[in-house]
Amino acid sequence: MTDATTRGASPPRLDARLPSEADVRVTGSVSDLVVVCVDGGSAEALDGTWNASLAWLVERLAPTFPGMGFIEVRYRIKSWNRLEMCIEDARAAIAFALESGAERCLLVGFSMGGAVAISVAGHDAVSTVVGLAPWIPDQLDLEPLRGRRLVVVHGALDRPLPRVPGVSPAASRRGFDRAVAHGAVGTYTLIPGALHAIALSGPRGRPIALPRAGRWLELVAAEVERFEEGSDKGPARAV
Repeated sequence: MTDATTRGASPPRLDARLPSEADVRVTGSVSDLVVVCVDGGSAEALDGTWNASLAWLVERLAPTFPGMGFIEVRYRIKSWNRLEMCIEDARAAIAFALESGAERCLLVGFSMGGAVAISVAGHDAVSTVVGLAPWIPDQLDLEPLRGRRLVVVHGALDRPLPRVPGVSPAASRRGFDRAVAHGAVGTYTLIPGALHAIALSGPRGRPIALPRAGRWLELVAAEVERFEEGSDKGPARAV
């Protein structure tokens, strides 16, 4: 695999509207392997936006894996109080990927996107869910993860604060352990010094990396490589 920190030529990008009325941004070429990225949310029913953390990762992963397509989803409404709508948008994105020629999908869910990705993981095309600081509420049905690979990566400094989104590592670890008990396999990794997000939106919408962003990239790239090689199965363990 090419070093994930090495920037190559910018892959082609395509924007499309899904039947659910959500939008997707496709980077690279959709072949038999696709990475579908789903965003977090808020309590308020806000219009969907492109996520800076996911965009920062895709900008670096797409040139490293030129034979793979990366699909970012912009929900119609990004809110955990409209979770079913977000799940519908994720399902529509998987259908779009398959209609475009994909055969296997890896799901990457940031924050609330963790719950969204888990909810659609039962699709036959999905083999792995990568949760980045994922929200995995105790009442969330984890049956879709049975027989799937779940990889959780979380910043050690992440905390929910007043008016500042966040998910405690203890909550995602509890969700990971519950998923393993439901038949998932995978890993849990805590990143010292890392916050909730990987990047924030800067001037003209360009993502600006936060502390330890490189470590997030390294871990996600390793899972994408595992997915590319078809070895995305393995024993559950914690790191």
